[in-house]
Amino acid sequence: MSNQNPSDTTLYDEPVDRVEFQFEASFQATRRQFMQLLGAGLIITVADTVTENAALAQRPQGGQGGGRGGRGSAPIPLSARLHIGQDGNITILAGKVECGQGVRAQLTQAAAEELRLPVARIKIMLADTDLTPNDGITAGSRSTPSTVPAVRQAAAAARNLLIENAARSWNVPAAEILVREGQAVHEATKRTKDYAALSSDENSIQVLHQTVPENVSVVAVKEWQVLGSSLPRPNGVDIVTGAHQYPSDIARPGMLYGRVLRAPSYGAKLNVLDLNAAQQLKDVQAVRDGDFIGVVAPSSFQATKAIELLEKAAQWTEIESVSSEALYDHLRQKAEGGLPPNPFADDVAAAPKKRKQSYNVAYVQHAPMEPRAAVAEWNDGKVTVWTATQNPFGVRSELARAFRLDENRVRVIVPDFGGGFGGKHSGECAIEAARLAQAAKRPVHLRWTRQEEFTWAYFRPAAAIDAEASLDEKGTLTTWHFINVNAGGSAIETPYKVPKARSQSINSAPPLRHGSYRALAATANTFARECFMDELAELANQDPLVFRIAHLEEGRLRDVLEAVAKRFDWDKRRQQKAPNVGIGLGCGTEKGSFVAACALVEINTEKGAILVREICMSYECGAIMNPANLMTQVQGGIIMGLGPALREAMQFEKGRMLNATFGKYPVPRLADVPRLDVHLLNRPDLPSVGAGETPIIAVAPAIANAVYHATGQRIREMPIRLPVQLPVQLPAKA
Repeated sequence: MSNQNPSDTTLYDEPVDRVEFQFEASFQATRRQFMQLLGAGLIITVADTVTENAALAQRPQGGQGGGRGGRGSAPIPLSARLHIGQDGNITILAGKVECGQGVRAQLTQAAAEELRLPVARIKIMLADTDLTPNDGITAGSRSTPSTVPAVRQAAAAARNLLIENAARSWNVPAAEILVREGQAVHEATKRTKDYAALSSDENSIQVLHQTVPENVSVVAVKEWQVLGSSLPRPNGVDIVTGAHQYPSDIARPGMLYGRVLRAPSYGAKLNVLDLNAAQQLKDVQAVRDGDFIGVVAPSSFQATKAIELLEKAAQWTEIESVSSEALYDHLRQKAEGGLPPNPFADDVAAAPKKRKQSYNVAYVQHAPMEPRAAVAEWNDGKVTVWTATQNPFGVRSELARAFRLDENRVRVIVPDFGGGFGGKHSGECAIEAARLAQAAKRPVHLRWTRQEEFTWAYFRPAAAIDAEASLDEKGTLTTWHFINVNAGGSAIETPYKVPKARSQSINSAPPLRHGSYRALAATANTFARECFMDELAELANQDPLVFRIAHLEEGRLRDVLEAVAKRFDWDKRRQQKAPNVGIGLGCGTEKGSFVAACALVEINTEKGAILVREICMSYECGAIMNPANLMTQVQGGIIMGLGPALREAMQFEKGRMLNATFGKYPVPRLADVPRLDVHLLNRPDLPSVGAGETPIIAVAPAIANAVYHATGQRIREMPIRLPVQLPVQLPAKA
């Protein structure tokens, strides 16, 4: 049993403290804007329908019917999901964002598959709150299991509509008509008709007003022609040539540049500030509204100079706060309701073998390539914001609340941006840009510095984890008690067979603002559980692989574990016992997918350095839709996982970040990337699920267990660090 508080849904929907101001203002798409973006053709939806659809899509979860939003939300009209051009090309509308995970390619494939249309004739419009349906936040690996099916069902409905239109026009049975290369074809009479015919047909227009039928059939996996193959990112050329405009690149006529005054430490209160110090600079305007203070200027250089002057002029009262050195004791001491006792204490006391250990996981930052950025523009009391967020409709709501507006008077547009990893769910940068633009009465560009991103963006939660278990005489698990303090309940349940098991997630009083991260708390929970499983295997005098398999039912997790062990040649390598070299493994499940990894490490004994030489991973997420993109997601998850596993950890004292630069916060470099051997298990018999998160969870425990195999030292913290000085030669553990 488990006690997950808060739930995954809560973490995604309200991941961090919201930033709200009290201002007044008002935005709404026009038919002209829609026409300019999509071109001529069958346009039913425009402002009123899309606004209504967005409201529908925010209702509580339901089934995953056709045309629904990202979490299986309310049905929407077919016309809100796709636009049929007079040239027969089709634009798919989706509320998801592209932040490097490949959703643009995947939605293109999904539509092309069902429409039987070449991918070159499909365009994808993403994340414009006035023009696209609300598919929910881009998080939780939900695009594949929710939005892709919605697009497929809408496209299949459009294909059926083309067949019905042709059958009616030609007075032939619909069963005699095929759709290929974007055309309805009647073989007997050699007649053809393409999708453009629907844009002027009254019956078709009426159908497009309706929601996608619940029972619409999509193409079976065995008949896939486009899905199941590797499609490159459709705008990849623009990305590599620099033609693509990221949110940081957006420019508007008459635009100014903004900066915001930040406190010197968390919780500091402003006592004295003279805005004249900045306003004396040419063309600089200072803005103050309560605790919000910023500047705008014709260039980012001038804005930075103005902020530096305000920083010198400001006087603050700072408060005491917890340091990173005292973090884990603090979290345990502040656990809500205290740390619960083991409900199986009597069984543990009577067991012939037992073990209890604690594990710690540090705060880390998401460190995206592109820090937070936004451009805000007001017109007639209405606001449009271009920004990098994984949550466009959520940010629209934040802006509406902050400025006391109806949501249809706020527009959020999200160009493809440079990385999120769960770190861009909130709208603080958008609100700050909008506040500065409102005061300046001109568009304002606000881009956080790297130091601001490291300091004021929310963090992956730190965790203090306690685990206790008992074994019988045969080395079989009899009890399991697992407590995560502060990080959350993702993947907290053990997948292993245990007669008596309890896992709990307990809130604490975190000293830093935290929120979602790639795989949420599954990184911490899997690290602690898989390291603990190795300790229990040793207690049972069993090989770690054998011990795990003995406690796994037949099924998907056991399949990936056995597959990676075979591919890595676990049994042979385990017996080699090379000095200063070790191997380890870890496995887990999260977001409906399954992963197992083996790691080979080498120890530099002079420096106490852990050199990861190889990671072998097996991964399964149902039917594979885009093999190349899936491979990059898995490889990216492994590489990202190396950072928190080995080096990444926020250091703080007296409310200040001590390592808020890439020079002091070493994310993985190319030189750190080991040999990667990734094996994707395709399961065409199972529904496809997302792959953006789960691969990361097996990296750290596999490395930690390999370090023990090489050194005989258990490291129960992330990042995994060894003493600087070790014996010259370390005997490998058997």
